[in-house]
Amino acid sequence: MTSLTRLGVVLTDRGSKYAVSGAAVGARADVDAVLRDLKSDKAYAKATHNTWAAILPTGALKADDGESGAGMVILRMLERAGLEGHVVIVTRWYGGKKLGGDRFRRVQDATRAYLDHISAVP
Repeated sequence: MTSLTRLGVVLTDRGSKYAVSGAAVGARADVDAVLRDLKSDKAYAKATHNTWAAILPTGALKADDGESGAGMVILRMLERAGLEGHVVIVTRWYGGKKLGGDRFRRVQDATRAYLDHISAVP
C-alpha cells in the first residue's frame, strides 16, 4: 500500500465542503488501513460522510457512509478512467443546506480533481 494522498478541500457548495483523498491498494485490508489513516485526522473523523470506492483484483467495492448513491458515482468514474488498485475517498462536511441532486455533481467534481491530480503525477 502506498501512502495516502489528501488534496484537502477542493470545493464548497452552499456551506458544504468537499475534500478528496486516495491511495493505491491491493486488497480490502489496504482499503480499511487507508480509511483508518484518513480518520486518524480528527477533521476527517468528524466529517458528515466519507464515501469511497475501489476496483480491486477481487472486484469492485464501495461505501456511501450515509450519502446514498455517492459510492456508485465514484465507482463509475473509476471504471470509466480504468483506474484499478486505487481507493478514492470523497469527504463531505455538511453545511446546513440540502443540495439535492447537486450533491452527486459535487462528488463527481471532487473525484475528477483526484483523477486529474494522479494523472499529472509522473
